[in-house]
Amino acid sequence: MTDQTSAGLTSWKRGGNHNHLIDIQKSPLAGRTANCVEVSYFGASAFRCVSPEGLSILIDPWRNHPSGASDWFFCDFPDLSVDIGMSTHAHFDHDGLHMLNASMLLDRMVGEFRLADVKITGIADKHRLASPGGSLYDWCRLHSLISGERLDPTQNARGFDNVMYLVETGGLRILHWGDNRNDLPGDVWAMLGSVDVLLLPIDESWHILNEDDIERIIDRLEAKIVIPHHYYIWDLISKSSTLLPAFNWVERRASFEHLNAPAVRLDSKAVRRHQGHVLHFGDNVAFGKPEFAATSDERPSSWDLVR
Repeated sequence: MTDQTSAGLTSWKRGGNHNHLIDIQKSPLAGRTANCVEVSYFGASAFRCVSPEGLSILIDPWRNHPSGASDWFFCDFPDLSVDIGMSTHAHFDHDGLHMLNASMLLDRMVGEFRLADVKITGIADKHRLASPGGSLYDWCRLHSLISGERLDPTQNARGFDNVMYLVETGGLRILHWGDNRNDLPGDVWAMLGSVDVLLLPIDESWHILNEDDIERIIDRLEAKIVIPHHYYIWDLISKSSTLLPAFNWVERRASFEHLNAPAVRLDSKAVRRHQGHVLHFGDNVAFGKPEFAATSDERPSSWDLVR
């Protein structure tokens, strides 16, 4: 078995190069083909954002736990080429940066980064440190009992730090929440401001946030568009994750759309006509999932299997 503590990154084994970044830094407007930002979903909390000038950013690629004791995923993360790979925190379902063929890695980045038509601000805070009221499992307490780790914010282990990423491009402010806690300090709320597109962990086991938390966050950030993530997908994520789908929560919203594709193009003017509108990728992900026995006519949705 590979020694996970000394294996290191494997970028040196990869083909490809960062010539796309050289072109962008040399002539940043040359690649502009559209005014929209493309957002694609890869399951769990993984999203790729492609700016109007073509700079691609993949946030929170996932993997199974290296111990082999906690296999959430039925396959590996796809071998994907991107300009920038980012991780919000050091948990296995968010930190698979070594799975990417990325020209640049910004792991748990705090502060500002700028390139071409993109500005990224990393805002340091904390992972959810206590399971929310109403959650299916008290997984925070369970983790603390098994690991012996303290989960208060003054002494938490590294995995319970979290960085929220505010990506500004194409006239949009896109916030990836990661697994952040709900009760932010006032100075952190001030740094976030208002957002156009909010990528928020939402599932009906209330694994990270419960329904009241979600409503308060959406209202506080004045989010125009809300995109759920960190939910159960029947042919990608094991039931041992304890996650549930987000379908019922979505359909309780006043304004929502179940997308029939794993990617959406967002125009800033169209986005700002909304307030709290939900775009739900459902079981759609931007790569080929494992093939199971069900035929296309028989394939259920995740919610069909749990309700």
